[in-house]
Amino acid sequence: MHAFRPLLRKSLFNLFAAALACAALLAPRAASAEALLLIEADSGKVLQADNATIPWYPASVTKIMTAYVTLKAVKDGRLTLDTLLTVSPTAASQSPSKMGFRPGTQLTVDNALKMMMVKSANDMAVVLAEGVGGSIDGFSAMMNDTARKLGMTQTSYVNPNGLPADGQITSARDLGILARSFLRDLPEYEYFVHIPAIRFGKRITGNFNKLIGRYPGADGFKTGFICASGYNLVASATRNGRRLIAVVLGANSGTARAVKAAQLLERGFSQDNLSWLRPSLGTVENLVPVDASPPNLRDDMCGGHRKRPASDDDDALIAANGGTTGSASATGGEAQVTFFTAGLQPPLMKASELMASAPAAAEPVLVYTGPTRTGTALIAAVAADADQQATPKARGKKSRVAKKPDATDKPKDTKTAAAKPDAKGDAKGDAKADTKTAAKPAGTKHATAKLAEKPAASGDQAAKPAKPKAATKPPAKPANNS
Repeated sequence: MHAFRPLLRKSLFNLFAAALACAALLAPRAASAEALLLIEADSGKVLQADNATIPWYPASVTKIMTAYVTLKAVKDGRLTLDTLLTVSPTAASQSPSKMGFRPGTQLTVDNALKMMMVKSANDMAVVLAEGVGGSIDGFSAMMNDTARKLGMTQTSYVNPNGLPADGQITSARDLGILARSFLRDLPEYEYFVHIPAIRFGKRITGNFNKLIGRYPGADGFKTGFICASGYNLVASATRNGRRLIAVVLGANSGTARAVKAAQLLERGFSQDNLSWLRPSLGTVENLVPVDASPPNLRDDMCGGHRKRPASDDDDALIAANGGTTGSASATGGEAQVTFFTAGLQPPLMKASELMASAPAAAEPVLVYTGPTRTGTALIAAVAADADQQATPKARGKKSRVAKKPDATDKPKDTKTAAAKPDAKGDAKGDAKADTKTAAKPAGTKHATAKLAEKPAASGDQAAKPAKPKAATKPPAKPANNS
Protein backbone atom coordinates (compact mmCIF):
# COMPACT_ATOMS: atom_id res chain seq x y z
CA MET A 1 0.00 0.00 0.00
CA HIS A 2 2.81 2.38 0.94
CA ALA A 3 4.46 1.67 -2.41
CA PHE A 4 1.42 2.99 -4.26
CA ARG A 5 1.11 6.25 -2.31
CA PRO A 6 3.77 8.20 -4.29
CA LEU A 7 2.16 7.07 -7.53
CA LEU A 8 -1.28 8.02 -6.25
CA ARG A 9 -0.06 11.44 -5.12
CA LYS A 10 1.58 12.01 -8.52
CA SER A 11 -1.60 11.02 -10.35
CA LEU A 12 -3.71 13.32 -8.17
CA PHE A 13 -1.23 16.16 -8.72
CA ASN A 14 -1.39 15.65 -12.50
CA LEU A 15 -5.20 15.65 -12.42
CA PHE A 16 -5.20 18.82 -10.30
CA ALA A 17 -2.75 20.52 -12.68
CA ALA A 18 -4.88 19.53 -15.66
CA ALA A 19 -7.97 20.89 -13.92
CA LEU A 20 -6.22 24.18 -13.19
CA ALA A 21 -5.08 24.47 -16.81
CA CYS A 22 -8.58 23.74 -18.00
CA ALA A 23 -10.05 26.33 -15.62
CA ALA A 24 -7.55 28.91 -16.82
CA LEU A 25 -8.56 28.28 -20.40
CA LEU A 26 -12.26 28.52 -19.68
CA ALA A 27 -12.38 31.16 -16.95
CA PRO A 28 -14.10 34.35 -18.09
CA ARG A 29 -11.77 37.23 -18.75
CA ALA A 30 -11.79 40.30 -16.61
CA ALA A 31 -14.58 42.62 -17.56
CA SER A 32 -13.52 44.56 -20.63
CA ALA A 33 -15.01 46.44 -23.53
CA GLU A 34 -14.98 43.40 -25.75
CA ALA A 35 -17.19 40.39 -26.42
CA LEU A 36 -16.02 37.14 -28.05
CA LEU A 37 -17.86 34.01 -29.14
CA LEU A 38 -16.86 30.87 -31.02
CA ILE A 39 -19.39 28.21 -31.99
CA GLU A 40 -19.79 25.24 -34.31
CA ALA A 41 -22.09 26.15 -37.18
CA ASP A 42 -23.81 22.77 -37.44
CA SER A 43 -24.39 21.93 -33.78
CA GLY A 44 -24.35 25.38 -32.17
CA LYS A 45 -21.88 24.05 -29.61
CA VAL A 46 -20.08 26.85 -27.77
CA LEU A 47 -16.29 26.55 -27.89
CA GLN A 48 -15.52 29.91 -26.27
CA ALA A 49 -17.65 32.68 -24.81
CA ASP A 50 -16.37 35.90 -23.22
CA ASN A 51 -19.00 38.55 -22.43
CA ALA A 52 -21.07 36.87 -25.14
CA THR A 53 -24.42 37.76 -23.57
CA ILE A 54 -23.70 41.41 -22.75
CA PRO A 55 -25.91 43.73 -24.88
CA TRP A 56 -24.02 45.53 -27.65
CA TYR A 57 -24.64 48.07 -30.39
CA PRO A 58 -24.58 46.02 -33.62
CA ALA A 59 -23.52 48.66 -36.19
CA SER A 60 -23.47 47.20 -39.71
CA VAL A 61 -23.65 43.56 -38.67
CA THR A 62 -27.34 44.54 -38.60
CA LYS A 63 -27.19 43.99 -42.36
CA ILE A 64 -26.93 40.23 -41.84
CA MET A 65 -30.54 40.34 -40.62
CA THR A 66 -31.50 42.71 -43.46
CA ALA A 67 -30.10 40.19 -45.94
CA TYR A 68 -31.77 37.29 -44.10
CA VAL A 69 -35.24 38.87 -44.17
CA THR A 70 -34.85 39.93 -47.81
CA LEU A 71 -33.61 36.53 -49.01
CA LYS A 72 -36.30 34.74 -46.99
CA ALA A 73 -38.85 36.83 -48.91
CA VAL A 74 -37.15 35.78 -52.15
CA LYS A 75 -37.17 32.12 -51.10
CA ASP A 76 -40.85 32.35 -50.16
CA GLY A 77 -41.68 33.80 -53.60
CA ARG A 78 -42.75 37.28 -52.48
CA LEU A 79 -40.17 38.83 -54.83
CA THR A 80 -37.19 37.69 -56.92
CA LEU A 81 -33.55 38.64 -57.16
CA ASP A 82 -34.45 40.34 -60.46
CA THR A 83 -37.18 42.50 -58.91
CA LEU A 84 -36.49 46.18 -59.59
CA LEU A 85 -36.35 48.49 -56.58
CA THR A 86 -36.28 52.30 -56.60
CA VAL A 87 -34.00 54.55 -54.56
CA SER A 88 -36.24 56.82 -52.49
CA PRO A 89 -35.29 60.24 -51.08
CA THR A 90 -35.09 58.56 -47.66
CA ALA A 91 -32.62 55.98 -48.96
CA ALA A 92 -30.57 58.62 -50.77
CA SER A 93 -30.32 60.72 -47.59
CA GLN A 94 -28.63 57.97 -45.53
CA SER A 95 -25.19 58.69 -44.14
CA PRO A 96 -22.12 57.02 -45.70
CA SER A 97 -20.98 54.42 -46.38
CA LYS A 98 -23.33 54.37 -49.36
CA MET A 99 -23.49 54.06 -53.12
CA GLY A 100 -24.80 57.61 -53.48
CA PHE A 101 -27.47 57.01 -56.13
CA ARG A 102 -29.97 59.77 -56.83
CA PRO A 103 -33.64 59.31 -55.91
CA GLY A 104 -35.45 57.51 -58.71
CA THR A 105 -32.50 55.28 -59.61
CA GLN A 106 -33.57 51.67 -60.07
CA LEU A 107 -31.62 48.48 -59.45
CA THR A 108 -32.32 44.82 -58.77
CA VAL A 109 -32.60 43.10 -55.41
CA ASP A 110 -29.53 41.08 -56.39
CA ASN A 111 -27.34 44.12 -57.01
CA ALA A 112 -28.62 45.98 -53.94
CA LEU A 113 -27.74 42.96 -51.75
CA LYS A 114 -24.22 42.72 -53.19
CA MET A 115 -23.59 46.44 -52.69
CA MET A 116 -24.93 46.28 -49.13
CA MET A 117 -22.93 43.24 -48.05
CA VAL A 118 -19.58 44.21 -49.62
CA LYS A 119 -19.53 48.02 -49.45
CA SER A 120 -21.79 48.10 -46.38
CA ALA A 121 -23.95 50.59 -48.26
CA ASN A 122 -26.48 52.15 -45.90
CA ASP A 123 -28.63 53.49 -48.73
CA MET A 124 -28.95 50.00 -50.24
CA ALA A 125 -30.14 48.62 -46.89
CA VAL A 126 -32.97 51.16 -46.93
CA VAL A 127 -33.78 50.40 -50.57
CA LEU A 128 -34.18 46.72 -49.64
CA ALA A 129 -36.15 47.56 -46.50
CA GLU A 130 -38.62 49.74 -48.38
CA GLY A 131 -38.90 47.20 -51.20
CA VAL A 132 -39.62 44.28 -48.88
CA GLY A 133 -41.36 45.92 -45.91
CA GLY A 134 -42.81 49.08 -47.46
CA SER A 135 -40.95 51.39 -45.10
CA ILE A 136 -38.10 51.41 -42.59
CA ASP A 137 -40.56 50.93 -39.73
CA GLY A 138 -42.40 48.15 -41.52
CA PHE A 139 -39.18 46.31 -42.31
CA SER A 140 -37.83 46.81 -38.78
CA ALA A 141 -40.97 45.11 -37.47
CA MET A 142 -40.22 42.19 -39.80
CA MET A 143 -36.63 42.07 -38.52
CA ASN A 144 -37.78 42.01 -34.90
CA ASP A 145 -40.37 39.33 -35.61
CA THR A 146 -37.69 37.21 -37.29
CA ALA A 147 -35.32 37.75 -34.35
CA ARG A 148 -37.95 36.47 -31.92
CA LYS A 149 -38.62 33.39 -34.06
CA LEU A 150 -34.90 32.60 -34.21
CA GLY A 151 -34.48 32.93 -30.44
CA MET A 152 -32.50 36.18 -30.50
CA THR A 153 -33.83 37.32 -27.14
CA GLN A 154 -31.37 40.20 -26.67
CA THR A 155 -31.91 41.86 -30.04
CA SER A 156 -34.07 44.76 -31.17
CA TYR A 157 -33.93 46.65 -34.46
CA VAL A 158 -34.86 50.21 -35.37
CA ASN A 159 -33.34 50.45 -38.86
CA PRO A 160 -31.98 48.06 -41.50
CA ASN A 161 -28.41 49.38 -41.70
CA GLY A 162 -27.16 49.71 -38.12
CA LEU A 163 -26.68 53.48 -38.12
CA PRO A 164 -26.85 54.84 -34.54
CA ALA A 165 -30.34 54.64 -33.10
CA ASP A 166 -31.85 54.27 -29.65
CA GLY A 167 -32.95 50.68 -29.15
CA GLN A 168 -30.73 49.13 -31.85
CA ILE A 169 -29.16 46.40 -29.70
CA THR A 170 -27.89 42.82 -30.01
CA SER A 171 -25.28 40.53 -28.42
CA ALA A 172 -22.56 38.14 -29.56
CA ARG A 173 -24.88 35.29 -28.56
CA ASP A 174 -27.69 36.55 -30.80
CA LEU A 175 -25.33 37.22 -33.71
CA GLY A 176 -24.07 33.64 -33.45
CA ILE A 177 -27.67 32.41 -33.60
CA LEU A 178 -28.36 34.64 -36.63
CA ALA A 179 -25.27 33.47 -38.53
CA ARG A 180 -26.17 29.81 -37.87
CA SER A 181 -29.73 30.46 -39.05
CA PHE A 182 -28.54 32.12 -42.25
CA LEU A 183 -26.37 29.11 -43.15
CA ARG A 184 -29.06 26.62 -42.17
CA ASP A 185 -32.10 28.34 -43.72
CA LEU A 186 -30.60 30.01 -46.81
CA PRO A 187 -27.76 27.78 -48.09
CA GLU A 188 -28.57 28.62 -51.71
CA TYR A 189 -27.87 32.32 -51.05
CA GLU A 190 -24.74 31.88 -48.97
CA TYR A 191 -22.54 33.47 -51.63
CA PHE A 192 -23.85 36.92 -50.62
CA VAL A 193 -21.81 36.76 -47.38
CA HIS A 194 -18.41 35.99 -48.91
CA ILE A 195 -18.12 38.08 -52.09
CA PRO A 196 -14.47 39.26 -52.13
CA ALA A 197 -15.07 42.50 -54.05
CA ILE A 198 -17.53 44.33 -56.29
CA ARG A 199 -16.93 46.49 -59.36
CA PHE A 200 -19.34 49.34 -60.01
CA GLY A 201 -18.40 51.20 -63.17
CA LYS A 202 -14.71 51.99 -62.74
CA ARG A 203 -14.76 51.66 -58.97
CA ILE A 204 -13.68 48.48 -57.19
CA THR A 205 -14.53 47.97 -53.52
CA GLY A 206 -13.06 45.09 -51.53
CA ASN A 207 -14.87 43.32 -48.74
CA PHE A 208 -14.18 44.97 -45.36
CA ASN A 209 -13.97 41.50 -43.80
CA LYS A 210 -10.19 41.08 -43.90
CA LEU A 211 -10.42 37.31 -43.43
CA ILE A 212 -11.89 36.88 -46.92
CA GLY A 213 -9.01 35.93 -49.19
CA ARG A 214 -6.48 35.84 -46.33
CA TYR A 215 -7.47 33.31 -43.69
CA PRO A 216 -7.58 29.73 -45.06
CA GLY A 217 -11.17 28.60 -45.36
CA ALA A 218 -12.79 31.97 -44.56
CA ASP A 219 -16.30 32.04 -46.07
CA GLY A 220 -18.40 34.86 -44.46
CA PHE A 221 -19.93 37.14 -42.96
CA LYS A 222 -20.07 40.89 -42.16
CA THR A 223 -18.25 43.74 -40.44
CA GLY A 224 -19.63 46.68 -38.49
CA PHE A 225 -18.42 49.89 -36.86
CA ILE A 226 -19.82 52.89 -35.08
CA CYS A 227 -18.04 54.80 -32.33
CA ALA A 228 -20.32 53.42 -29.62
CA SER A 229 -19.80 49.78 -30.57
CA GLY A 230 -16.18 49.64 -31.64
CA TYR A 231 -15.13 47.35 -34.46
CA ASN A 232 -17.43 44.34 -34.84
CA LEU A 233 -17.09 41.24 -36.98
CA VAL A 234 -19.07 38.07 -37.54
CA ALA A 235 -16.85 35.62 -39.41
CA SER A 236 -17.05 32.00 -40.50
CA ALA A 237 -14.53 29.51 -41.85
CA THR A 238 -14.61 25.86 -42.91
CA ARG A 239 -11.84 23.29 -42.55
CA ASN A 240 -12.05 19.57 -43.25
CA GLY A 241 -15.82 19.82 -43.52
CA ARG A 242 -16.17 21.52 -40.12
CA ARG A 243 -17.51 25.07 -40.05
CA LEU A 244 -17.01 27.50 -37.20
CA ILE A 245 -18.51 30.93 -36.54
CA ALA A 246 -16.60 33.61 -34.63
CA VAL A 247 -18.07 36.84 -33.27
CA VAL A 248 -15.89 39.77 -32.17
CA LEU A 249 -17.48 42.91 -30.73
CA GLY A 250 -15.66 46.02 -29.52
CA ALA A 251 -12.20 45.51 -31.05
CA ASN A 252 -10.07 48.66 -31.33
CA SER A 253 -9.46 48.54 -35.09
CA GLY A 254 -10.50 46.78 -38.27
CA THR A 255 -7.29 44.77 -38.20
CA ALA A 256 -7.70 43.87 -34.52
CA ARG A 257 -11.15 42.39 -35.04
CA ALA A 258 -9.89 40.30 -37.96
CA VAL A 259 -6.89 39.09 -35.96
CA LYS A 260 -9.07 38.17 -32.98
CA ALA A 261 -11.54 36.33 -35.20
CA ALA A 262 -8.71 34.42 -36.89
CA GLN A 263 -7.30 33.43 -33.50
CA LEU A 264 -10.69 32.26 -32.29
CA LEU A 265 -11.21 30.18 -35.42
CA GLU A 266 -7.72 28.70 -35.29
CA ARG A 267 -8.14 27.81 -31.62
CA GLY A 268 -11.39 26.07 -32.47
CA PHE A 269 -9.96 24.09 -35.36
CA SER A 270 -7.06 22.86 -33.21
CA GLN A 271 -9.17 22.05 -30.14
CA ASP A 272 -10.23 18.51 -30.99
CA ASN A 273 -7.34 16.78 -29.23
CA LEU A 274 -8.04 18.62 -25.96
CA SER A 275 -11.83 18.69 -26.05
CA TRP A 276 -12.11 15.96 -23.41
CA LEU A 277 -10.34 18.26 -20.93
CA ARG A 278 -12.94 21.01 -21.29
CA PRO A 279 -16.35 20.89 -19.67
CA SER A 280 -19.18 21.49 -22.11
CA LEU A 281 -20.35 25.08 -22.44
CA GLY A 282 -23.59 23.94 -24.02
CA THR A 283 -25.10 25.45 -27.13
CA VAL A 284 -25.33 29.08 -28.11
CA GLU A 285 -29.08 29.17 -27.49
CA ASN A 286 -28.51 28.12 -23.88
CA LEU A 287 -26.15 30.97 -23.01
CA VAL A 288 -27.81 33.05 -20.29
CA PRO A 289 -28.44 36.71 -21.28
CA VAL A 290 -27.11 39.49 -19.05
CA ASP A 291 -29.55 42.24 -18.10
CA ALA A 292 -27.44 45.36 -18.65
CA SER A 293 -27.06 48.41 -20.82
CA PRO A 294 -24.67 48.13 -23.79
CA PRO A 295 -21.26 49.74 -23.24
CA ASN A 296 -20.65 52.98 -25.10
CA LEU A 297 -17.11 52.96 -26.48
CA ARG A 298 -17.23 56.38 -28.16
CA ASP A 299 -14.40 57.92 -26.13
CA ASP A 300 -12.13 54.91 -26.67
CA MET A 301 -12.88 54.56 -30.38
CA CYS A 302 -13.32 58.12 -31.55
CA GLY A 303 -11.71 60.26 -28.83
CA GLY A 304 -9.07 62.88 -29.53
CA HIS A 305 -6.26 60.53 -28.47
CA ARG A 306 -6.45 58.66 -31.79
CA LYS A 307 -3.81 59.71 -34.30
CA ARG A 308 -6.19 59.17 -37.19
CA PRO A 309 -9.98 59.03 -37.51
CA ALA A 310 -11.52 55.70 -36.56
CA SER A 311 -12.56 53.82 -39.68
CA ASP A 312 -12.55 50.44 -41.33
CA ASP A 313 -9.55 51.40 -43.45
CA ASP A 314 -6.42 50.27 -41.60
CA ASP A 315 -4.26 49.76 -44.67
CA ALA A 316 -2.25 52.95 -44.19
CA LEU A 317 -1.60 52.13 -40.54
CA ILE A 318 -0.43 48.63 -41.43
CA ALA A 319 1.97 49.96 -44.04
CA ALA A 320 3.39 52.51 -41.62
CA ASN A 321 4.12 49.81 -39.06
CA GLY A 322 5.63 47.36 -41.48
CA GLY A 323 2.73 44.96 -41.37
CA THR A 324 2.67 44.43 -37.62
CA THR A 325 -0.14 46.72 -36.65
CA GLY A 326 -0.97 46.46 -32.97
CA SER A 327 0.93 43.21 -32.48
CA ALA A 328 0.14 43.24 -28.79
CA SER A 329 -3.20 44.98 -28.61
CA ALA A 330 -4.56 43.65 -31.86
CA THR A 331 -3.77 40.08 -30.94
CA GLY A 332 -4.92 40.27 -27.36
CA GLY A 333 -1.43 39.65 -25.99
CA GLU A 334 -0.86 36.66 -28.27
CA ALA A 335 1.48 38.20 -30.83
CA GLN A 336 3.62 35.05 -30.98
CA VAL A 337 0.74 32.69 -31.76
CA THR A 338 1.08 30.96 -35.12
CA PHE A 339 -1.53 28.91 -36.89
CA PHE A 340 -1.48 25.25 -37.96
CA THR A 341 -4.02 24.23 -40.55
CA ALA A 342 -3.47 20.57 -39.65
CA GLY A 343 -0.99 18.56 -37.61
CA LEU A 344 1.22 17.71 -40.58
CA GLN A 345 1.23 21.12 -42.27
CA PRO A 346 3.72 23.94 -41.62
CA PRO A 347 2.65 26.95 -39.54
CA LEU A 348 1.09 29.93 -41.21
CA MET A 349 2.06 33.53 -40.58
CA LYS A 350 1.27 35.34 -37.38
CA ALA A 351 -2.27 36.62 -37.24
CA SER A 352 -1.29 40.27 -37.66
CA GLU A 353 0.95 39.46 -40.62
CA LEU A 354 -1.76 37.34 -42.21
CA MET A 355 -4.27 40.21 -42.00
CA ALA A 356 -1.69 42.71 -43.31
CA SER A 357 -0.93 40.62 -46.39
CA ALA A 358 -2.67 41.20 -49.71
CA PRO A 359 -5.82 39.14 -50.22
CA ALA A 360 -5.81 36.30 -52.74
CA ALA A 361 -6.49 37.46 -56.27
CA ALA A 362 -10.19 37.33 -57.09
CA GLU A 363 -12.29 38.75 -59.90
CA PRO A 364 -14.64 41.43 -58.52
CA VAL A 365 -18.35 40.81 -59.03
CA LEU A 366 -19.97 43.28 -61.42
CA VAL A 367 -22.82 45.35 -59.99
CA TYR A 368 -24.87 47.91 -61.89
CA THR A 369 -28.07 49.94 -61.94
CA GLY A 370 -31.16 49.11 -63.94
CA PRO A 371 -32.75 45.73 -64.70
CA THR A 372 -30.92 42.41 -64.92
CA ARG A 373 -28.69 42.27 -67.98
CA THR A 374 -26.32 39.82 -69.64
CA GLY A 375 -23.82 39.83 -72.52
CA THR A 376 -23.44 43.05 -74.46
CA ALA A 377 -26.30 44.67 -72.54
CA LEU A 378 -24.39 44.12 -69.30
CA ILE A 379 -21.24 45.64 -70.81
CA ALA A 380 -23.25 48.67 -71.90
CA ALA A 381 -24.80 49.04 -68.43
CA VAL A 382 -21.39 48.94 -66.74
CA ALA A 383 -20.07 51.54 -69.20
CA ALA A 384 -23.08 53.78 -68.56
CA ASP A 385 -22.52 53.60 -64.79
CA ALA A 386 -18.86 54.49 -65.33
CA ASP A 387 -19.90 57.54 -67.37
CA GLN A 388 -22.32 58.58 -64.62
CA GLN A 389 -19.47 58.40 -62.11
CA ALA A 390 -17.25 60.67 -64.20
CA THR A 391 -19.83 63.23 -65.38
CA PRO A 392 -20.78 64.94 -62.06
CA LYS A 393 -17.12 65.34 -61.13
CA ALA A 394 -16.27 67.17 -64.38
CA ARG A 395 -18.73 70.06 -64.13
CA GLY A 396 -16.80 72.53 -62.02
CA LYS A 397 -13.58 73.07 -60.17
CA LYS A 398 -15.29 73.90 -56.90
CA SER A 399 -16.75 70.45 -56.38
CA ARG A 400 -13.50 68.79 -57.42
CA VAL A 401 -11.37 70.81 -55.04
CA ALA A 402 -13.65 70.85 -52.05
CA LYS A 403 -14.88 67.27 -52.12
CA LYS A 404 -13.27 63.87 -52.28
CA PRO A 405 -14.77 60.84 -54.04
CA ASP A 406 -17.83 59.49 -52.20
CA ALA A 407 -18.14 62.73 -50.21
CA THR A 408 -20.59 64.33 -52.63
CA ASP A 409 -23.56 62.70 -50.96
CA LYS A 410 -23.71 64.72 -47.79
CA PRO A 411 -26.45 63.36 -45.54
CA LYS A 412 -29.57 65.49 -45.41
CA ASP A 413 -30.80 64.15 -42.11
CA THR A 414 -27.83 64.93 -39.88
CA LYS A 415 -30.15 66.33 -37.23
CA THR A 416 -31.86 62.97 -36.87
CA ALA A 417 -28.54 61.14 -36.82
CA ALA A 418 -27.10 63.47 -34.22
CA ALA A 419 -29.95 62.66 -31.85
CA LYS A 420 -29.01 58.99 -31.83
CA PRO A 421 -26.55 57.43 -29.40
CA ASP A 422 -23.51 57.75 -31.61
CA ALA A 423 -24.06 59.77 -34.73
CA LYS A 424 -21.21 62.27 -34.78
CA GLY A 425 -17.88 60.99 -36.01
CA ASP A 426 -19.01 57.41 -36.57
CA ALA A 427 -16.90 55.41 -38.99
CA LYS A 428 -15.53 58.18 -41.13
CA GLY A 429 -13.52 55.89 -43.29
CA ASP A 430 -15.89 53.79 -45.34
CA ALA A 431 -15.72 56.33 -48.14
CA LYS A 432 -11.96 56.47 -47.63
CA ALA A 433 -11.68 52.72 -47.72
CA ASP A 434 -13.60 52.61 -50.96
CA THR A 435 -11.46 55.35 -52.49
CA LYS A 436 -8.22 53.62 -51.56
CA THR A 437 -9.42 50.28 -52.82
CA ALA A 438 -10.55 51.85 -56.05
CA ALA A 439 -7.13 53.37 -56.57
CA LYS A 440 -5.30 50.06 -56.51
CA PRO A 441 -6.41 48.22 -59.68
CA ALA A 442 -4.54 49.27 -62.80
CA GLY A 443 -6.48 51.58 -65.01
CA THR A 444 -9.36 52.06 -62.61
CA LYS A 445 -8.21 55.08 -60.64
CA HIS A 446 -11.09 57.47 -60.18
CA ALA A 447 -10.96 60.49 -62.44
CA THR A 448 -11.49 62.86 -59.54
CA ALA A 449 -8.20 61.81 -57.96
CA LYS A 450 -6.32 63.40 -60.86
CA LEU A 451 -8.61 66.39 -61.08
CA ALA A 452 -8.18 67.17 -57.39
CA GLU A 453 -4.45 67.63 -57.94
CA LYS A 454 -4.86 70.35 -60.57
CA PRO A 455 -5.42 73.36 -58.30
CA ALA A 456 -2.15 72.68 -56.48
CA ALA A 457 -0.20 72.50 -59.73
CA SER A 458 -1.94 75.21 -61.69
CA GLY A 459 -0.48 78.18 -59.90
CA ASP A 460 -3.92 79.58 -59.04
CA GLN A 461 -3.26 79.69 -55.32
CA ALA A 462 -2.90 83.45 -55.24
CA ALA A 463 -6.24 84.00 -56.90
CA LYS A 464 -8.03 81.30 -54.95
CA PRO A 465 -6.31 80.97 -51.57
CA ALA A 466 -9.25 79.18 -49.94
CA LYS A 467 -9.23 76.22 -52.32
CA PRO A 468 -6.34 74.19 -50.83
CA LYS A 469 -7.84 74.53 -47.35
CA ALA A 470 -11.15 73.19 -48.57
CA ALA A 471 -9.38 70.20 -50.11
CA THR A 472 -7.83 69.14 -46.81
CA LYS A 473 -10.77 69.90 -44.58
CA PRO A 474 -12.23 66.72 -43.05
CA PRO A 475 -15.82 65.75 -43.94
CA ALA A 476 -18.45 67.33 -41.71
CA LYS A 477 -20.34 65.15 -39.24
CA PRO A 478 -19.77 61.71 -40.72
CA ALA A 479 -22.18 59.17 -39.26
CA ASN A 480 -21.51 56.04 -41.26
CA ASN A 481 -20.88 52.48 -40.18
CA SER A 482 -19.49 49.44 -41.85
